[in-house]
Amino acid sequence: MSDLLSIVENGITMVFDLAQRARLLHFSTLPFNAQNITNNTDAQSRFNLVEVNLSGLDKPLERHGAGFTATAPGYTLQFDSYNDIRNEQGRKLTFLLNDTGSEVNLEVHYQFYSELAIIRSWTVITNKGSEPQTLEYLSSFVLNGIEKDSAAEWEKNFSLLIPHNSWTRELQWREYSFDELGFTPCIQKGLQRSSKPLHFSNTGAWSTKEYLPMAYLHDSHTGAGLFWQIENNGSWHWEIGDQADHLYLQLGGPNEFYSHWFKQLNPGESFTSVPVAIGVTAQGFEHAMGVLTQYRRRIRRVNEDNQKLGVIFNDYMNCLFGDPTTEKLLPLIDAAAAAGSEYFCIDCGWYDKGEWWNGVGQWLPSAERFPEGIEYVISYIRNKGMIPGLWLELEVMGVKSPKLAETDDSWFFMRHGKRVFDRSRYQLDFNSPAVIAHANEVIDRLVNTYGVGYIKMDYNIEPGIGTEQGADSVGDGLLKHNRAYLRWLDEVFTRHPQLIIENCGSGGLRMDYAMLSRCSIQSTSDQEDYLKYATIAANAPTAVTPEQAAIWSYPMRDGDEQEVIFNQVSAMLLRIHQSGHLAELSEANFGQVQEAIGFYKTLRNNIKQALPFWPLGLSRFSDEWVALGLVAPCGKRLLAVWHREGEQAVCTLPISDLLGKEVDIKQGYPTTIAHHTSWDGASGQMVIAMPNRSAAIFEINTLG
Repeated sequence: MSDLLSIVENGITMVFDLAQRARLLHFSTLPFNAQNITNNTDAQSRFNLVEVNLSGLDKPLERHGAGFTATAPGYTLQFDSYNDIRNEQGRKLTFLLNDTGSEVNLEVHYQFYSELAIIRSWTVITNKGSEPQTLEYLSSFVLNGIEKDSAAEWEKNFSLLIPHNSWTRELQWREYSFDELGFTPCIQKGLQRSSKPLHFSNTGAWSTKEYLPMAYLHDSHTGAGLFWQIENNGSWHWEIGDQADHLYLQLGGPNEFYSHWFKQLNPGESFTSVPVAIGVTAQGFEHAMGVLTQYRRRIRRVNEDNQKLGVIFNDYMNCLFGDPTTEKLLPLIDAAAAAGSEYFCIDCGWYDKGEWWNGVGQWLPSAERFPEGIEYVISYIRNKGMIPGLWLELEVMGVKSPKLAETDDSWFFMRHGKRVFDRSRYQLDFNSPAVIAHANEVIDRLVNTYGVGYIKMDYNIEPGIGTEQGADSVGDGLLKHNRAYLRWLDEVFTRHPQLIIENCGSGGLRMDYAMLSRCSIQSTSDQEDYLKYATIAANAPTAVTPEQAAIWSYPMRDGDEQEVIFNQVSAMLLRIHQSGHLAELSEANFGQVQEAIGFYKTLRNNIKQALPFWPLGLSRFSDEWVALGLVAPCGKRLLAVWHREGEQAVCTLPISDLLGKEVDIKQGYPTTIAHHTSWDGASGQMVIAMPNRSAAIFEINTLG
């Protein structure tokens, strides 16, 4: 192998072969060993930097099934040049490739981030020829040979951690062996190949309705791990497959096969793939999540909300449930302020009387609900020292909305000549200038006229594969809309930099870092069972930085003290999304809410910089005990522990990085009920005894 370019940066080793065709031979925390690449010439040719399919091109190389291998002109791309620079984020590599037959150029971008073992990757394709080209697939990152440093029986060494996600069952991680996924070695004619890649996709606008766009791959033989996330607020796809004696990983956005997407590239036109992030580790899953947490903080919009971590009260969950009125809200506002809330958000229903679901779209306050005008309630919130907020669902319009009289088909997603709708709502198309003007009018009115400083931006439909209007394919229409919506958000924050927008998609069904690089806070779930919510709260930092993860806390009117505490603990290491009928709680239970919020305000400066750890591993709904920890830069550890229900009255929590150290464990909340804890420095374990349906927050500091 000649013309090798070796890059060692932030603990990542990348090795490229730049002889005629650029190849990525190595991306790992491990050093490069050329002997681990098969000597088969065909195998070496498959270590492509990028895979790309254009319509009408032959694929003579071996290709089976639905995997994106031996793409054309992916297999014929020639290396032109590369650029190696430094920018404000870190090192940046760009490789230029071209294909003489189709006359397309491709730029493959790798952005490093200083001191983090992670890169961001994307691809730009440009039609340099005189004829149109139809793009069917374009990868954002390709890595072949992910098994080459492992033992020969790689199927026994690899485990794949997949985050399942759905409504009220968000953030359910499961670990699989390759064998459990039906992916095992099978040598045919001297080559490892099959027709079944492991593929995970989303098609549609709810980007996380089945899976989060991320995963973790661990090799028990070497201890090395790969982890990744795809940053798109719509369709995405990743796969692990085999070809020419090696296993590959590919990450990307929509494509024709899975997403009904293709894109016409006219002469001179370019297309940029969705960005993805991929990192390496030799320290396991927790370390990977810590790197991702730091990376997510680097790529998001700079904003005060993620520095201040204000306490939000929202009147929806286990409270008014979308039926607000002035009469109902005033005592809640009083109670929320007395409890220590800093924002008060009036949730859905403020814009219509009675059943409002299929009439949304005008976003004018209901005179029946607010006889004095909604401005009166908003002023009342401000006079109580809180910033007012309102719920919106701007991407939809109800099928009975009065606003429909001012629209035409150009406003909406269209398929087969008809408007696309779901659950009695039409999907607005943010490629439409009229839609942008409508959305801007609503936002500017809420901020400038009503004085709103917080918007819960919900999204409760799934419009499917996309729109044919103004697009080469329905998937192209969806991606154009996704990107137009992100541009619109950028423009909103330019006009209103202090505005806080919460990203909500029926809870956590659009929990991706295309959205979260803009929005400062993420709704994590609509889960109404506070015992189950502990699992969602504990796992939330895998998908979202702690300071962006909004967790409902909704004490029940008839609940006991332990129930209130359990609810409050679920939110206290993340973002408090307070709800519940606070004005109707007993004095003691309301005191618990006040104490929790007050204590949270002493923690939040640590939370916004902390990295997560899980003494009991990631949580399942069936777990009796649940734990989430955060470690701050100063070394202080915050630990939330929940005991749901069961017969195990005592729990042992390993904290391996404190092995051999003496520590001080202080129960920070609640102060009214003390739980017995002990520490065994020799084994690095904390032991705690708690009754059923109880929870607490602990502060752990090392001594000496």
